[in-house]
Amino acid sequence: MDNAPSGDVIVVGSGVVGLTTAIVLAERGRRVRVWARESGERTTSAVAGALWWPYRIRPKALAGEWALQSLSVYEELAARPRETGVRLVEGVQGETRLDALEPWAARVPGLRAATPEEYAGTGLWARLPLIDMPVHLRWLRERFLRAGGTIETRTVTDLAEVEAPVVVNCTGLGARTLVPDPAVRPVRGQLVVVENPGVHTWLVSTDSDAGTTTYVFPHPDRLVLGGTTDDDWSLTPDPAAAEAIVERCVALRPEIAGARVLGHRVGLRPVRDTVRLEREVLPDGRVLVHHYGHGGAGVTVAWGCAREAAGLALGEEPAAVRP
Repeated sequence: MDNAPSGDVIVVGSGVVGLTTAIVLAERGRRVRVWARESGERTTSAVAGALWWPYRIRPKALAGEWALQSLSVYEELAARPRETGVRLVEGVQGETRLDALEPWAARVPGLRAATPEEYAGTGLWARLPLIDMPVHLRWLRERFLRAGGTIETRTVTDLAEVEAPVVVNCTGLGARTLVPDPAVRPVRGQLVVVENPGVHTWLVSTDSDAGTTTYVFPHPDRLVLGGTTDDDWSLTPDPAAAEAIVERCVALRPEIAGARVLGHRVGLRPVRDTVRLEREVLPDGRVLVHHYGHGGAGVTVAWGCAREAAGLALGEEPAAVRP
């Protein structure tokens, strides 16, 4: 039953989580506005790699289900890659065993152990959604507008000032000061974008001794190389980190050596021990839904999580996820 107050819904935040949530609400018949400090193409989401994989996100059971719901959507969107930015690409998740994954892995088509020819170590071979985020964010924006939504440039300093019967807080790292929620912290990710010399498969490799994760994500016109996981607020690319990223990637894929650098990207992942997905009724009767803390897995869980957030906004009663 829909117990939400009648009238507008305002979604605060225009990253992948905010836009996807806004789409779900608009396509369920709500009049939805997105308030954003900056366009989606300028958010942390635009900097993401972005490979579908439930990466360090909790609670694990819910995150796995959210991820699988999202996987189904991305598999459909991959039929129109130029439009949606989503392609299904094969590759290896290194240092990973099937029996060490959560139950969601059993429902991923074709997930299997990598052969020695595919990867010199323990790994899993998979065909997964790889998403060109600037293209995908533009597509999300257009889909939202087609559903009747509107986007306004607003800087929100207090959620109480957002005057709508239903407000959905998708501010990511901004929730640290806006809620305020000190449990949200930035984990800095730096990427190097280079020309693609002919690499067609993705690769993720983790060196637990060095504390590094190295990845190569191929797009038709470029490679995205990564990465870093620093506790840092700086959005300025670090030349030494960029050099180390390229060196690690070349060690795994020698054909990358000498590829022309096209650019550098830095984003701050909004990390929290667990996603906060919670419905709060304010003293004046308005509904506030908190929907943030997805870390580096926002793209992976976006659609499943958005559906649950929309349910909370519309008065449905799944369990809140707050700790």
